[in-house]
Amino acid sequence: MGDRTILHCDLNGFYASVECLLNPSLREVPMAVCGDPQLRHGIILAKNELAKAYGVVTAETIWQARRKCPQLVLVPPTRSEYQKYSRLVNQIYLRYTDLVEPFSIDESWLDVTGTLHLFHTDGKGLADEIRRVVREELGLTLSVGVSYNKVYAKLGSDYKKPDATTVISRENRRQILDPLPVTDLLFVGGSSAKTLASLGIRTIGQLAAFDPRVLVARMGRMGETIHDYAAGLDDSPVLPFDHQREVKSVGNGITFRRNLTQMGDVRTGVTALADQVARRLRQRGMDARTIAVQIRDPDFKTISRQKPLPRPTHLASELAQGALELIQASWNLRTPIRMITLTAASLVEEGSGEQLSFFQPKEDPGRQRRDRLERALDQVRGKYGRDAVSIGSSIHNDIGLDDPSSDSEGEEEASGPVAWKGPK
Repeated sequence: MGDRTILHCDLNGFYASVECLLNPSLREVPMAVCGDPQLRHGIILAKNELAKAYGVVTAETIWQARRKCPQLVLVPPTRSEYQKYSRLVNQIYLRYTDLVEPFSIDESWLDVTGTLHLFHTDGKGLADEIRRVVREELGLTLSVGVSYNKVYAKLGSDYKKPDATTVISRENRRQILDPLPVTDLLFVGGSSAKTLASLGIRTIGQLAAFDPRVLVARMGRMGETIHDYAAGLDDSPVLPFDHQREVKSVGNGITFRRNLTQMGDVRTGVTALADQVARRLRQRGMDARTIAVQIRDPDFKTISRQKPLPRPTHLASELAQGALELIQASWNLRTPIRMITLTAASLVEEGSGEQLSFFQPKEDPGRQRRDRLERALDQVRGKYGRDAVSIGSSIHNDIGLDDPSSDSEGEEEASGPVAWKGPK
């Protein structure tokens, strides 16, 4: 059996490109998409090529970007349009194969092994055709990596931008990939890079040639995974477009309108986040066994903590209690809080996986009442809108809980290689 032909399609400067379609005059100026600086969501989410030429980069603060480019034009995100164009581009991909696996709103893998002969003689030719069709029909450009596995295909789409096709084959893989820094590889973040550097590993080539047994001893299973990725041993499948992906976590985060310095404000914020997360758990028929929080201060120093819950739950009050316990145990409130993210993880089907204590009654009337109450609130919100019922402490607050753009859901999927799916 021969090699697979895998494409990784990555739309170039997606948010900024869509904004330029909506307002063509933006094509003539350096521009960037960003959160509302008045609501303290002041980072660059995407930029066009003119802004990139000034050194503007994704995820830096607005003031940093404007220091590089004083004439930078900033626009707020139009999320409904991004979702619309994401659907449209994936519909184009589906013309060529049903094995289309979205990786994020602007990235997808395509396995064209079984259908390539219907459209072209080789993967590069088909990638170029898809780029042409997307550009002509939607006005968007994309970079495509072509290879025999998913990881190398993604490295290919990152290798040359914008609007380019890069083929990584068994013949040229060492020439292209060996010199690249290990941080270009999926799963290799700052912490992993430091560990690898302590072993003298700084490039993908060095990682591929290193003894995987030493990596496992230092990094556990992750060491074996990233070694196999670097060596081209990834054989994970591209999943069908309609595949029901397993949700591993559900979370919400908010950057507050002002810094939180009092426990009362922290409790208000956490309660609102827990209410949103619990509602989504119930929508999916899931319970969480673990609660995690991420806390960031005004200097962008961030910590993450997690703990098991006493019992699997989809109740907001129990999620909030666990999150508050984590915050009180791990954060000095003399340090202001800029952002909190609350995540329910280790998900199981609702009602399953519960280990009852010998001293705990099988039926908890108070818990049943809370469950009925929260489900009743779900029904009211489903009929009259999310804002039909609000938590009392969040009404007329000044920390930004009434800002719809602060409500950002995060879900992690169990299948395939996974990396941070941040703004583009």
